[in-house]
Formats: sequence, C-alpha cells, structure tokens
Amino acid sequence: MHFIEIVWNPSKGIDLGFYTLHYYSLMWILAFVIGYYIMKKVYKHEGQPEESLESLFMYCVIGLMLGARLGHVIFYQPELFKDDFFSIFLPFRFKPEFEFTGFQGLASHGAAIAMIIAMWLYNKKVLKKTVLWILDRIVIPVAIGATSVRIGNFINSEIIGKPTGTDYGVVFSQLGETFPRHPAQLYEAICYIVVFIVLWYFYWKTNKSEQSGFLFGLFLVFLWTIRFFVEFFKEPQGDEYIDWFGLKTGQILSIPFILIGLYFMFIYKPKVKSA
Repeated sequence: MHFIEIVWNPSKGIDLGFYTLHYYSLMWILAFVIGYYIMKKVYKHEGQPEESLESLFMYCVIGLMLGARLGHVIFYQPELFKDDFFSIFLPFRFKPEFEFTGFQGLASHGAAIAMIIAMWLYNKKVLKKTVLWILDRIVIPVAIGATSVRIGNFINSEIIGKPTGTDYGVVFSQLGETFPRHPAQLYEAICYIVVFIVLWYFYWKTNKSEQSGFLFGLFLVFLWTIRFFVEFFKEPQGDEYIDWFGLKTGQILSIPFILIGLYFMFIYKPKVKSA
C-alpha cells in the first residue's frame, strides 16, 4: 500500500438481523434532518410559522426522492419503463429475480427539476409568497444535503471516478478492484460544503436575500459548474444517451442550469405590481 493510496472496503450498512440498514439510506436521512433544522432557523428569522415548515419538509422529501429516481431512469435507464416498470417507484427489482435494492439509481438533475416543481406547488398551496422566495432559501440546506448524499455514494462505492493511472487514489475493494480511482464522490462533497458556506454567508451577512432569485441563481451556477467539471473524473453512470462535442450526459444537462442561474443572478428583475 502506498502513502497516497487508500483501500476502501467498508460494510454497506448495519445488520439488524431481519434487515440491513444501509449507510446510504442513513446519509439521505441525515440530509433531510440537517436541512429541516437549517430551514427552521431561517423560518424563525423570517417570521414564518412552524406549521408551514412541516409542510415544506414533506414537499421536499417527496419531490426530491421522486424526481431523483425519475431523473436517473429517464436520463440513464429508460429501458426500465418497459423492462421493470414497478422497480422505478419501489425499493425492489422484480427482474431477473425479486430483490430488495433500496432506492438506488438517483440523479441530481431530476432532483433539481422536481425540487423547483415541488417548491412551486408548496408556495401555491401553503406559503403564498413567491416561488423565488422559497427557492432562495431552500437551496441553503439543499447544498449541505448534496454533500451528505455524495458521502453516501462514496460509502456505497458508486458513482466512482476514473482510474488515476498513478499511486494516488482510492481502491474500491467492494468492486473487486486493485487499482486506485479518483474519489469523485468526495471531490463533489467537499465542493458542495463550499457552496453551502457561500450561500450561508450571502444569506446572513449580506442583503442579497432581498434580491429575488440571486441566491437561487448563485446555487445553480456554483453547483452545476462543479458537477460539470467533476464529470471529467467520473465513470459513466449508465448508457450515455447524450454525446455532444465529447461531453457526457451529466455535463450537457448541467449547462442549462448554469445559464438559468446566471440569468437569475444578473438579468432577472421581479415584476412590480401596479397600484
């Protein structure tokens, strides 16, 4: 073993006898718990009732999980719609044999789209402000939640990086490998912590939270730019259905989010209601 080479072979969960509690699932739970308490602090600062926070939590859980799953299937495994439809929505696969899999195969692009839709519905049904008001604030816990999920991916030895071709890297022994790869999951996790810190600073220490859409745009630009460049170090997550100019599916899908973010940061002006 070399000094800069790490052999990674953890257990995937806690064996409870009748069920294995996967660390990946725990990281998702941790993401939602941390997010809840961050938004609780934000809502208290904004003078919002706690009842609306509880509704927000449910919209986020359902929106993120459903969107992330559908995003993965649409962008990377569309054959599941025909071959094993119910495995899309349930933590089981039915073909070639029945097996409990947990909710595996989640795509951040799908989660992002679903979150925007979920926040639009939440604002319309519960909050009754503007959708950008909630988006400017929900992106703060989403950034730290993304960190937690990527750590879960690392524990699971999934969304792995490309071989480094040197002594540097992580050997994913769970995959039966003996050569080091880029720990792409950790690259993203560390970068997302930075995104969270930046958003936290702009919300609490500046008046940018009063500029409608700015924090949401900043989040989109930072997060998807990170995703774009980290993709160069990743192995494909599935079949690459989009292959333009040598860029992978994840990179192509990141570009619209970056452009939308720039729009909200520098161009968007909220409409002023006439008296």
